[in-house]
Amino acid sequence: MDMKLVFQDAAGFATPMLAVFAVDIATGKDADPLVALLTTSDAVSNAAATALATGEFKAVLGEQLLLHAPNGLKAQRLLIVGLGKAKTLSVDEVRKGAGTAVRSAKPRGVREMAIAFPEDHALDDEHMENLPCTLLCRALVEGAAFAERDWDTYRSERKDVSVQELTVVARDAEASTTEEIQKGFEEGQIVAAAQNFARVLVNEPGNVLTPTELGRRAAAMCAEVGLECEVHSTEKLLELGMGAFHAVAKGSAEAPALIVMTYQPKLEKGKTLAKDAPVLGLVGKGITFDTGGISIKPADGMEKMKYDMAGAAAMIGAMRAIAQLKPAVKVIGVVCSAENMPSGRAYKPGDVVTSMSGKTIEILNTDAEGRLVLADGLHYAKTLGCTHLIDAATLTGACVVALGIINAGLFSNDEAAFEKFLNAMKVSGEKFWRLPCTEDYKDQIKSQIADIMNTGGTRWGGAISAAMFLKEFADETPWVHLDIAGCAWIEEVKPWQPKGPSGIAVRSIIEWVRGYEA
Repeated sequence: MDMKLVFQDAAGFATPMLAVFAVDIATGKDADPLVALLTTSDAVSNAAATALATGEFKAVLGEQLLLHAPNGLKAQRLLIVGLGKAKTLSVDEVRKGAGTAVRSAKPRGVREMAIAFPEDHALDDEHMENLPCTLLCRALVEGAAFAERDWDTYRSERKDVSVQELTVVARDAEASTTEEIQKGFEEGQIVAAAQNFARVLVNEPGNVLTPTELGRRAAAMCAEVGLECEVHSTEKLLELGMGAFHAVAKGSAEAPALIVMTYQPKLEKGKTLAKDAPVLGLVGKGITFDTGGISIKPADGMEKMKYDMAGAAAMIGAMRAIAQLKPAVKVIGVVCSAENMPSGRAYKPGDVVTSMSGKTIEILNTDAEGRLVLADGLHYAKTLGCTHLIDAATLTGACVVALGIINAGLFSNDEAAFEKFLNAMKVSGEKFWRLPCTEDYKDQIKSQIADIMNTGGTRWGGAISAAMFLKEFADETPWVHLDIAGCAWIEEVKPWQPKGPSGIAVRSIIEWVRGYEA
């Protein structure tokens, strides 16, 4: 979808469909809804006045009201999109509102449309301080780009209902405001493209996106945006002593891939990064298909295990955006990719493997393979000089049991790293909930014959057991772990989102990285 930004009165912009946001400004718990448009264009407000006066439109988030041939506007249609209560409005509602507008246009065959930038009409100044123009425009662009994608990639008869062109229409304002909006528009395109890049990877079937193919696509992306990239396979795993990663990989006929992407910031002439400047390590689980191995999964739902590499996709997508946003901090992405298959060469319950760090691991369940590849990935990132770590993985069904499909799980061994991630979430709009990984949980992974076990040996606190396992390999390095198992694939269709890959964590990881800028 091509996007452009123009500064003019939305009423005078000719388009097949103009979308404008609306909020409920009523105060009081039992007050009837009072709808106000987020526009300072009198002509747009007048065109909607009669329809809004009926009281049928309540401005509930995702609610839509379509008006044909609106009086006084050059647009052929006026779409009013609800964002909910004005007093609770955040950038995430704007993101969802933009997605709703695009999803509404697609089945109507609208190929070109415009969205009016949400202006501060009906919102008090104090509230608007929390809704800066840069973030509003960025969220609008992200939501529109996210919603436009449909995942019928391999259908022989695809119905093209794409919105091919979107224009963001903002009123002409003072230079500082237009610069902020322009910045948000540009950043939004970069972040949205990164998230959609990750979603494309997650959507691919396992017979297409093998570890080797994932490495090829990561390398091609890196070449496009100017990142350094190395892709290694079995020989490198053996050379490095990655016994945990190799144990998972050896059961498959497909070779593993160890993908290393490096972003080195280019500073102004004469400036260098401080010797103690952080180096951030982004580590992703890249299991391109997970049968469970010898501890094989039930057949029902196994087809979904093509997205067991969503953590890797998040890191690859984030690295794409980092290269274009150019933060002043060094970042290294490490992806450990393999298939987890049962065969005569597969690792078995009861085996003991030696990780790259030297820690020995007793295998209780071969379906707990993600933590094994991440164990070696986290340690390897430290050997590359990373001083702060973040990993993402579709790691445990236990996290889905605990948090459902609304929040992903978050664990950390460092309060400062956690606080930076909290700040990142305020921009990203993604939802993560912190769970404990304190030392009193460590007994759950102690082994009689090895240093640790790869599961807790009990169904209780399974997401925590997995986090405690990874914590052993992060050790004293500040670390954040994201268990995205419940949120990597969208099953619940909303007005602003289709069913399919979510690309979760890309936006938050990008902002977490930017929080460490020198």
